[in-house]
Amino acid sequence: MSEIEIAGGWMPLTLGQLDFWEEFSSHPDLPLSTVAHYLDIEGDVDEDALVRAIAQTVREAEVLSVRFRRGTGGQGPQQRSDPRRAPIVEHIDLCAFPDPFAEAERLMDADVRAKLNLTTDKLSAQLLFRLGEKRYLWYLRAHHIVVDGYGLALIEQRCGQLYRHFRGRAEAGHPFHSFASFLAEEDAYRGSRRWEADRAFWSEYLDLPVDLPVLDRGGEDYGEPGLHHGAALPDAICRNLRATASSAKIGWPDLLVLLSGAYLYATMPRQSAGDRDVLTLWLPFMSRWGSVGAHLPAMLVNILPFHLSLDPQETLRAFLARSVGVLRKQRLHGRYRIEQIAADRGVPKNSRFFFSPLINVLPFSSPDFGGCRVTRHILASGPGDGFNLTFRGEDDGSRLTLYIDADPAMTGRDAFERHTRDLPAFLEHCLSPEAMDRPVADLWSNFISVDCS
Repeated sequence: MSEIEIAGGWMPLTLGQLDFWEEFSSHPDLPLSTVAHYLDIEGDVDEDALVRAIAQTVREAEVLSVRFRRGTGGQGPQQRSDPRRAPIVEHIDLCAFPDPFAEAERLMDADVRAKLNLTTDKLSAQLLFRLGEKRYLWYLRAHHIVVDGYGLALIEQRCGQLYRHFRGRAEAGHPFHSFASFLAEEDAYRGSRRWEADRAFWSEYLDLPVDLPVLDRGGEDYGEPGLHHGAALPDAICRNLRATASSAKIGWPDLLVLLSGAYLYATMPRQSAGDRDVLTLWLPFMSRWGSVGAHLPAMLVNILPFHLSLDPQETLRAFLARSVGVLRKQRLHGRYRIEQIAADRGVPKNSRFFFSPLINVLPFSSPDFGGCRVTRHILASGPGDGFNLTFRGEDDGSRLTLYIDADPAMTGRDAFERHTRDLPAFLEHCLSPEAMDRPVADLWSNFISVDCS
């Protein structure tokens, strides 16, 4: 990146944004990468304070006002924050409808399905539905090119803080950092020794005879309906997940990733890498800590390839200790973008890695709106590749929900339904007190038909 104009001028796209720009350029007529949440807010709601808090949060989150233009004179696409593109908070009273919630669902669904032209449309919508005296829905929608799931959670949390402040119950807190400051920080990173060290790490890590499949942008098929499953995990799994993670000195999200990876290792095709078999997992990484991005809603999430290997005779404890060490080392180098890794490995322009299977753990608690009951609901998070596992829950590992999404061309319906049954059962079995010192093959055998030799 170069020629970054801090004072509101045109700025380059990040590598992550360019990926979505290429997607839009290849499929301009499809609403592919919409991200949308809504908060269900019930209680003693101060409507004026809520509208005011949403409006200020939206103004602070300047990425929601971004406009894009195609490059000129050999330059790539550019972006700038444009106040004329700022989303206006629309207050919609649905109390007169026979079923206010159903009407809100209809309106939100229509907005999620609408096309978004990155060069002409406002890229965010903010709707506040009044369903009754004590119930409101706040709907947030944007395009993934400007914000990721964690960015939306930051917006929700900031709004909750401002709402409490306007009701005299909290300090105002700090506004978001500017997007230009992140671009300047990223530009400095790309010219640093750390960038060179990160590049060397990924070059060495991926120096295995393992194929990383590549997807051509123009060849993506978004017309086929996928297979989808979502269900809350039993409270016992949540409790045992936290207890096992504590005893093993592993963060519960990492424990969930590795146990799910062990399940997929036994049920999906692996590749030979010399003296071992590996299954390449794709793991989203927030890539924000130690950066202004920690307090900046934007599209900053990275995706890292993780070569999972497993000796069926090693104990679960040994597998976890070995694997979590690799995860932690990867994250020390996790700012190095997957798009740069693809370029380093000669992936052609308008192509990208095929991110499947992907495991995403989202430990984002609902925001605090001063005594109101608040529940977050996810309406859209963009398309996925092949086979995806997504776990959503509170930051303490409670109230976990498992979502499984699959391409029916790669996973048949019978196999998909087995996954919906077997994965939760496998997790429950692995989280029992006696499982940690048993060979992994023993844990597989009860639930998975696999050759463990």
